[in-house]
Amino acid sequence: KFLFFNQINLRLILVSGKTKEFLFSPNDSAADIAKHVYDNWPMDWEEEQVSSPNILRLIYQGRFLHGNVTLGALKLPFGKTTVMHLVARETLPEPNSQGQRNREKTGESNCCVIL
Repeated sequence: KFLFFNQINLRLILVSGKTKEFLFSPNDSAADIAKHVYDNWPMDWEEEQVSSPNILRLIYQGRFLHGNVTLGALKLPFGKTTVMHLVARETLPEPNSQGQRNREKTGESNCCVIL
């Protein structure tokens, strides 16, 4: 499979486990990606179709990406596939609030539960 040297290959995984790969530029933001995926929704994802691109959220390495974060800012590698989760969610968790509470309860900080 040919990958352009200046593009980033993202494999997006839905909660259902279905995956699809897309090519993006390093200048594309999380909001741009959500809009592109919404506008080009894969046919085999029909059951998971959402009503608006504004509720699509990307999760990378256990963290929600805010809409203005670009792929370049994440320093993702060219020519390799990067895996992210794609979920439908109205709002993002407050930065650190949830993690802080979990840390106080368990003493650990690297736990991610997706419902």
